[in-house]
Amino acid sequence: MTEVSSLTGRLLVATPALTDPNFHRAVVLLLDHDEEGSLGVVLNRPTPVGVGDILESWGELAGEPGVVFQGGPVSLDSALGLAVIPGGDGPLGWRRVHGAIGLVDLEMPPELLARALGSLRIFAGYAGWGPGQLEDELSEGAWYVVESEPGDVSCPRPESLWRSVLRRQRGELAMIATYPDDPSLN
Repeated sequence: MTEVSSLTGRLLVATPALTDPNFHRAVVLLLDHDEEGSLGVVLNRPTPVGVGDILESWGELAGEPGVVFQGGPVSLDSALGLAVIPGGDGPLGWRRVHGAIGLVDLEMPPELLARALGSLRIFAGYAGWGPGQLEDELSEGAWYVVESEPGDVSCPRPESLWRSVLRRQRGELAMIATYPDDPSLN
C-alpha cells in the first residue's frame, strides 16, 4: 500500500462539479486522515435544532448560531463537539486535532471546559471515507484541499463559509468563490 500523506486539520472544499447533495458547496474539516481512511465534519450545514434542545448542558456554551450542525451523512444520531482553545495545552476533556482546534468529550461536565473554550460547535453525524476513497475523489477533482483557520470552526455565518474559504486562497481558487449557485442562469 502506498503511504498516505495526512491531511488531518485541513479543509476539503467541494468543487462546483461535486453534485452529491450531501456535499454540495460543503466545507469539511478533516479530523483524521491516514491509510485506514478519513473522517471529518461539514462546517457549513446548520440545522434548525438548538444545541440546548438535544444537549441541554452544552447549550449555553455553543457559539452563534447556537444550533446543531449536520456534520455529514454518517451516524446522524451521534454528536461530536469541536472547540477552539487558544494557547498551549487544553483542559481535560479536550483533544487537539490541529492547531487550536480540538474534539470535546461531550460526556464530561461542561463546567470543566467552560472557562477554556474559545468557541464550541456541536455536530450530528460526520463524513467518512474508507481506505483510498478520499484519494480517489481528490484525483477525480471533487475537492480542493486548503489550510484551515481556527475561525472556520466557529464562523457565525456558515452559509458564507464556502465562498469565504475560497476567497482567501490565492490565484484561481479565489475566483471560484464567484461561481454562481446555478450556472445555467448565466
